[in-house]
Amino acid sequence: MSFTGIDAITFGVADIGEAQRFLDDWGTTPISAADDRLAYQTRDGGEVFVRKRGDADLPAAIEAGNTVVQVVWGAEDQASLDATIVRFQAAGIVPRLDADGTAWVNDPNGLSVGLRVSRRRKLAVAPTLPNGPGVPNRIDARSPVYERAEPVKIGHVVLFAADFEAMCDFYTRLMGFTVSDQYPGFGMFLRCKLRGEHHNLFVVNRAGKPGVNHVAFTVSDVHEVIGGGIAMSKKGWKTEIGPGRHPISSAYFWYFHNPLCAPLEYYADDDFCTEAWQAQSFVRAPELFAEWAIAGGIDGTTRRQTLARDDSGRGHP
Repeated sequence: MSFTGIDAITFGVADIGEAQRFLDDWGTTPISAADDRLAYQTRDGGEVFVRKRGDADLPAAIEAGNTVVQVVWGAEDQASLDATIVRFQAAGIVPRLDADGTAWVNDPNGLSVGLRVSRRRKLAVAPTLPNGPGVPNRIDARSPVYERAEPVKIGHVVLFAADFEAMCDFYTRLMGFTVSDQYPGFGMFLRCKLRGEHHNLFVVNRAGKPGVNHVAFTVSDVHEVIGGGIAMSKKGWKTEIGPGRHPISSAYFWYFHNPLCAPLEYYADDDFCTEAWQAQSFVRAPELFAEWAIAGGIDGTTRRQTLARDDSGRGHP
């Protein structure tokens, strides 16, 4: 019994028009639009909602500015959802139930957290396999060049914890998430399922100051990370960092500034964990955030590193 991942996320923003422009470029599918709200979907049916910041019927934001105001986690089935609700009740927390069966609680940060039976579709994705010496996975076929990304799902959210121990306890003991890896006392990588992607949630210690570090969208493979990132650069969206690769989780990434919240990330090829996965403890260090990364992004027109200069004389300007 477990959760399957993030079913829906809601952003509170100042500028609905800019949010709409970003999400159209980001590759999510528009469902509806109005002056004060937007609805989009990922390829698997994950819901992305945008609302006018400070609307009376929205929960209070946990930080100033554009940010995430709600996260809905999808349970595997009704039995999993019921078991989670019972755990909350046993801890003295009584979830508020919507007419559609979604249960609502606040995490220790004060973030509005929804729990429901997942409405996302199971999606079979065919990432491009690499060829290696003596191991031709891709035969008589070229690797693709993506003109844009189409995110498969909302992969993970990273939260700054005002009370780190309380947040870790909430998501492990009450939500039932599993620890994949950690920076002791500073950060904890959590996955919804015992058998699943390396993390759906990363909790980062920032005492007394709750917030959102970033929200990440899964794409098919590293080629889509690059193609999607170049397409966003071509549209004028500014890179925060990327492309690059995380040694913890193994994922390829590209982060962008945006009008929704803290940076949004494209990522692919993260570790898949089972009961046999050995969680490790790491010491914080820049090289553990990125094995390698391009600081300025890639220019959408030249498809070369922004501000990079090549003096090798080998014809690769």
